Amino acid sequence: LSDIDFDNRTIDINHQLKKDKDGYYTEPPKSDSGYRKIPMTDLVFQTLLEVIKNRKNTQPIVVDGYSDFLFLNRQGLPMYNAYYSCRFSALSKKYRKYTGKELPNITPHILRHTFCTNMANKGMTPNNLQYVMGHKNITMTLGYYAHGSYQSAQAEMKRLTA
Repeated sequence: LSDIDFDNRTIDINHQLKKDKDGYYTEPPKSDSGYRKIPMTDLVFQTLLEVIKNRKNTQPIVVDGYSDFLFLNRQGLPMYNAYYSCRFSALSKKYRKYTGKELPNITPHILRHTFCTNMANKGMTPNNLQYVMGHKNITMTLGYYAHGSYQSAQAEMKRLTA
């Protein structure tokens, strides 16, 4: 958990955990802008403390010098990028089985997209949103993630003219 600083409530983004047939490995962010320190909201802070408190069956594993992983699978091993996509798919199938209703496609990338759009709609400045998202340029942040809508434009206009 060295990348999580609970005292200063920050998360240091400097690598990503992956897994292939040979095992776990890490990769650096795609660009220099991918290296960043993210401030934790109160909700994130409390949630991460809860995650740590409730972890079970933690397996001692070191990957490229990193250990003490936060999110673990049922076997107590670190979860990685593709694992989340598989879990979301399985949960969607289970939901459909029990409710007969479809869920929209949910992936880690869609959660990232939703976060960015929500922050933009709540008024986070574009330069701060670009930093938090780790984008090289503002065009990526504004053009691809931060989608406007009638509702967000209406709310913004009301806020600005109030």
